[in-house]
Amino acid sequence: MENILASLCGTSPEDPLPVWVRGSIGHCFNQLTLNVIPHVILAVVSACFLGTPRSGSSVPCRLSWGWRIATSFVLTGLFLADTIPASISQQELGPMYLEVLANGTAALTWLVHGFALLMLCRSIHGFTRGPAALALLTLLPLPSFIITLVWYCQTGTAWSPAHPGASSRFAILCLQLASLLAYVVSYLFPTAGRQDFLSINRSWQQDQPISEPGIPVPDQQRVAEDGESWLSRFFYIWMNPLMKRGYQQKLNHPQDVYVLPRQLQAARVCDRFYSCWQKKAALHQAEEETVSLTSPIIAAGDGSSDAPDSPHHAQEAVRLLSVLHAAFGLRFYTLGLLKLAGSLLDFSGPLLLNLLVNFMESRQEPLSHGVLYALGLFAGSFLGALLRNQFSYEMNKMTLMVRASVISAIYRKALHVSSTSLARFTVGEIVNFMSTDTSRLVNFCLSFHELWSLPVQLAITLYLLYQQVGVAFLGGVALALLLVPINKIIANRITMNSEEMLKHKDTRVKLMTEFLSGIRVIKFYAWEKHFSTRINACRAKELQKSRAVSYLDAVCVYMWAALPVIISITIFITYVLLGHQLTATKVFTALALVGMLILPLNSFPWVLNAILEAKVSLDRIQQFFELMDQDLEAYYALDSPSDTATAMEMQCAAFSWVPLEEESTRQPSSTGTLQLHIENLSVRKGMLLGVVGKVGSGKSSLLAAITGELIKQGGRVYVCDLEQGFGLATQEPWIQFTTVRENILFGREYDARLYKEVLEACALSEDLNILPAGDQTEVGENGVTLSGGQKARIALARAIYQEKELYLLDDPLAAVDADVANHIMQKCILGVLKHKTRVLCTHRTELLEKADALLLMDNGKIIKTGTPADILPLVEAFPKFKVTDKGNKDKAPNEQGQEEAIETEAEESTQNNNLIHKEEEKKEGAVAFHVYKAYWLAMGSCLAISILFSLFLMQASRNISDWWLSYWISSISQTANTSVMACSASLPSPELLLFSTAGLVSPIQDLDNTPAPFNGSVDVNFYLIVYGSIAGANSLFTIVRAFLFAYGALHAAAVIHNRLLQRVLKATVTFFDSTPTGRILNRFSSDLYCVDDSLPFILNIFLANIYGLLGMLVIMTYGLPWIGLVLLPLAVVYFFIQHYYRCTSRELKRLCSVTLSPIYTHFSETLSGLSSIRAMRATKRFELENQLHLEQNQRCLFASNTVMAWLDIRLQMIGVAVVTAIAGIAIIQHQKQLGNPGLVGLALSYALSVTNLLSGLIASFTHTEIMMVSVERTEEYTTDIPMEPQDKLVQVSADWPSQGLVEFQQVVLAYRAGLPNALDGVSFTVYPGEKLGIVGRTGSGKSTLFLALFHMVELKSGRILLDGVDSQLVGLEELRSRLAIIPQDPFLFSGSIRENLDPQGKWTDAELREVLEQCHLWDAVTQMGGLDSELGERGKSLSVGQRQLVCLARALLTQAKVLCIDEATASVDQKTDQLLQQTIRQRFADKTVLTIAHRARGCCSAGSLGRPGHICVQWVLWLAGWQLQIQWWW
Repeated sequence: MENILASLCGTSPEDPLPVWVRGSIGHCFNQLTLNVIPHVILAVVSACFLGTPRSGSSVPCRLSWGWRIATSFVLTGLFLADTIPASISQQELGPMYLEVLANGTAALTWLVHGFALLMLCRSIHGFTRGPAALALLTLLPLPSFIITLVWYCQTGTAWSPAHPGASSRFAILCLQLASLLAYVVSYLFPTAGRQDFLSINRSWQQDQPISEPGIPVPDQQRVAEDGESWLSRFFYIWMNPLMKRGYQQKLNHPQDVYVLPRQLQAARVCDRFYSCWQKKAALHQAEEETVSLTSPIIAAGDGSSDAPDSPHHAQEAVRLLSVLHAAFGLRFYTLGLLKLAGSLLDFSGPLLLNLLVNFMESRQEPLSHGVLYALGLFAGSFLGALLRNQFSYEMNKMTLMVRASVISAIYRKALHVSSTSLARFTVGEIVNFMSTDTSRLVNFCLSFHELWSLPVQLAITLYLLYQQVGVAFLGGVALALLLVPINKIIANRITMNSEEMLKHKDTRVKLMTEFLSGIRVIKFYAWEKHFSTRINACRAKELQKSRAVSYLDAVCVYMWAALPVIISITIFITYVLLGHQLTATKVFTALALVGMLILPLNSFPWVLNAILEAKVSLDRIQQFFELMDQDLEAYYALDSPSDTATAMEMQCAAFSWVPLEEESTRQPSSTGTLQLHIENLSVRKGMLLGVVGKVGSGKSSLLAAITGELIKQGGRVYVCDLEQGFGLATQEPWIQFTTVRENILFGREYDARLYKEVLEACALSEDLNILPAGDQTEVGENGVTLSGGQKARIALARAIYQEKELYLLDDPLAAVDADVANHIMQKCILGVLKHKTRVLCTHRTELLEKADALLLMDNGKIIKTGTPADILPLVEAFPKFKVTDKGNKDKAPNEQGQEEAIETEAEESTQNNNLIHKEEEKKEGAVAFHVYKAYWLAMGSCLAISILFSLFLMQASRNISDWWLSYWISSISQTANTSVMACSASLPSPELLLFSTAGLVSPIQDLDNTPAPFNGSVDVNFYLIVYGSIAGANSLFTIVRAFLFAYGALHAAAVIHNRLLQRVLKATVTFFDSTPTGRILNRFSSDLYCVDDSLPFILNIFLANIYGLLGMLVIMTYGLPWIGLVLLPLAVVYFFIQHYYRCTSRELKRLCSVTLSPIYTHFSETLSGLSSIRAMRATKRFELENQLHLEQNQRCLFASNTVMAWLDIRLQMIGVAVVTAIAGIAIIQHQKQLGNPGLVGLALSYALSVTNLLSGLIASFTHTEIMMVSVERTEEYTTDIPMEPQDKLVQVSADWPSQGLVEFQQVVLAYRAGLPNALDGVSFTVYPGEKLGIVGRTGSGKSTLFLALFHMVELKSGRILLDGVDSQLVGLEELRSRLAIIPQDPFLFSGSIRENLDPQGKWTDAELREVLEQCHLWDAVTQMGGLDSELGERGKSLSVGQRQLVCLARALLTQAKVLCIDEATASVDQKTDQLLQQTIRQRFADKTVLTIAHRARGCCSAGSLGRPGHICVQWVLWLAGWQLQIQWWW
């Protein structure tokens, strides 16, 4: 090095770079240090601004920018010109090569700087002076210019004719100084005036949406990262505005976060993924006939031209992993190079530290060596930090791409998969694919790179160990290898238990979904305990598997924690047995190396575990992707029939709900597996076809067959204008969680004329007048704030507004009263739709007289086709119904256009507020202390203290072992006779790893001087035995702590779930009506997963970091007190950075949680309305909506990840600065003969270790706080949600109410304070055995009577007496279990028919059979396989009518004296209805019956109104505007 400098500068090798020469600064020192280095710095920083994006504004550069750009290029020319006289007049001023190097560097610098300014002036910086730091850096070479100028003046060669070369160079120097001065002046010159700023703001505002007050417009929708300079990218300067906003607590909405960079935007990522999928699918289809993906059938309507693939066979062949590999593989593997470079640079620190210590010990090496080592240390740690940080940041971006692709693909698959295939998975399972399984798949990306980098680190460390102890290291390695099969067994058990745990979690989430969807009915039936028991049983199984996983993890942790000691002692014994002399040097160095060896070995099980989990999740998702897609091309015949007037045609067609290959394995054919056989069916354009038949005859299946939802087993199906889709109104109306208007428009443009016509036709105008905000009223999830009739009519209005040619209407008249049904028939089906083709399934046969043709169906076949005159007599049970209907209109003229209402609490609550669902609340600021306290208490105080104490013992024993080693060293130093150092500067040397950055197992071993190999009489065995004993105690404390922590975390998880579940079970109905299911489910899935799994994991690391830091500080201050001078300022800086970071990180994590719920809610909503979405060809729009929800969430996730990278790079840079400073101080001490090599080594190694540990501490603390948000969210539900009163003030007898006397006395009820009264002074008495009919307009309070009777809502005043006892004083469970109700919406849960009828197991099989026979269900049940046959999710094996019959059977089972019926037979045919009414009349002859009805036959059992002599309903309550009127029936 000295020789190179000497030849460049023309000096002697002894002093190659003299600072002071003949009374002035040395020319070589001036050129290299004050000229070349400042220019290099300026060049590097300028280069960072070359990628700055243009502002998009066409405003030309200001004059000041032009001057600066011009002077930069002039300076480039001047420095190039200066090389000519310098090379001609050699040695006049300095050596030629030195001058060429200096001038060449400067010319290149100013050229780069000029281009950087050109980029900046065209960016948003063009309206300002530009970055001040860049301008200041241009002044760095100024001292060199001035020193050279002074030298010219002193030597008199400035204008000397004798030295023309020097004179010309002096002239060029003066021009350079003048140019630099012009540059500075032009920088100080003002740039933009007021008018310019106004135009800037205008241009910004045109591009940006309106921002929130106090937020600058440019930042509002700023795109993250794109077009930023290298400097900004490396140090995340572009994040600073967001960090500031987070610190000021202005991050309140997802819109406040930057837009995703272009390469991460969901649309682009998904397009890339799907194009790769299509290529893969095309490869597999190469041998078969190519299926056009741009078929008009698919592409025109539902956008499935982009679908991953259509045919089933290709679907099976395409593997998700191979598609991800094709889409992102190249980028993913390229990132591995960053990882490799970073890992190799990790080893540079120890090597250079070793060289530096050797340099200080030798006292003979030249100073330049020391400077080079210090610079190398700086460069290595700086580059290592940058590479590691960039790798982590880029990997996070990669994981976001994978996540977006997988979630989007799952959603798209769900949209295109056939309904029959989809039935294999429950909603809970598919939502888990999106959450848990996708997260595990994403984690694989990180684990994969660890998988190959850990062995590389291992190999290097083993080689260095071999250098140290020879073949003896094989003893330790052999032991480590022996543990591999044991670890493999444990890993297998962990995987097995994880799979089981996931299954139980799926079941629990499915149960919770069912529970929440039927919460109102569950409360009516008082079944909370039954569901609680079922959910807790699932949770117990889940926790049992979780316990197994945790304890196996604890064993893993212990094995790998104890491994360093065992390996070390094994190596030492082997070394001694081989006949070598064991010295302290060997012991310390081997321990240090084993410490480095353990790091990769320790990580390996975790990495393997993550990869195995990812494999399990990948297989689960793959199974879902292999489901059969809807293939409309194969399903429908594309050739039109000869008769062009045909709208729809079926010939010899057979359909099934189950694929052929599955039918053989199924039970005998049931309703769920109904076979549909259509020999010949042709529907002409414009005709009205009525479909009639008893419950379960296949009417809905026929419509499903037309829309392509069934599996076609043969025959021909033709539909005209197929790509246009169908107008479908399903039997169970599907309502979206949005406004009434958005529900009806369903993505179409608003057409005022058509919209008004549709509202009128569907009799919705009056209903919208009642709603608080008209059609802008937001309806709840699944239309919870609407009555059944309103839901049916909105679904019908949606279908009509779509203006399709073919309408399929599945009993839209079931839930409305006779007048509204007539209105819809006349104004809608025979009015607005008169020119359309209509297929109408209904049980209201009296309305079908004007149909063009009728089909009579039974058991999946068309029994007869003909005119209404032919068919109606076969099915009609009420031939004179229209007369009674007229009578009804006479009796209650004001009821026309009204309907029954299941007025839920929330319906009433919307009186003042159209948005019934509040945005999910987002807590602000730090996680409150009470949240930590709640977790502490959930774990148990004694247990928590035991865990902390075991951690203390573990850390103390580790630190004592370090102290023992230091004592060993000092005792050897005292007895040693020589201070000759054994180290040499050759690589690798024995001590090179004593100051490793990897966080050694025994860091104190680098204390003081490293002694020479020493053959004294020190008792090495004694020291080793003591060390081994302390290490043994340490491993014992480690296993105690691991098991205690695992047990404590599981206990806390169990307690938190129990408290949450019990609180939700006891919540009021109002809470469920105003909270979306997705939001509650999020608590029970994602948040509980955090509490079960992620929180304990990260909390464990955080506590270990705290104790590790405290232990390290104690030992450092004990060994080197002055280190505190460095640590104090460092601690202050750390504190401010972490505080600044945590404020933003916390807000972003909360935004991530809040934006996650809509993804799941929208997905659940899509799955429940799949048939409607597909029939109306809206799949593309729903896919885009999903993409928007995903993009919102990804924005927050990306910002959250980047904030962590922002923190990491700053912490690393502080560490780099400290290390470099200590190295610099060490060299100065060395020059002054003050240095102590041991202390310098200690200071450097600990500076590195403490920086890393503090960085880990902040990261783990922030992660812990982030995970604590999940505890906070569960705690919020555990403490804040309103509860039903649990007290029981009156004890009642076992047979109460024995008579059935119901008295309402001045009942006043409002759903919430501030809302109008839902019941206003209602009083009436129903005597035992009387039958009461309740009628009234929508919102009049009919269902509210039932809510009040069942004590679902608190009364404001008044009393409700049952047999003279105030029902409000009776315990809720007692009250509800003594009353019977048949709800309007039939609620069934997954389980057997027996469980659904009798969850508590009170009745015998004979009794159950009897009620099923009375409800005409026994035949259907027998076909399904008896009482123990499974019903599927929400009872989907049964038709809607059959589900209502099951609910009726439940009521028949109860011995209750009071029965409430809420329009129980709306979905059954009239014949069955007639039989049921008869059953009700017989079975409840002596019971008090309250019936809400809007059909005359609902009030008057079995057609008694047709025969005035038989009065069944003694009297009717007519509720109108909450005022009570009584009308007698004659």
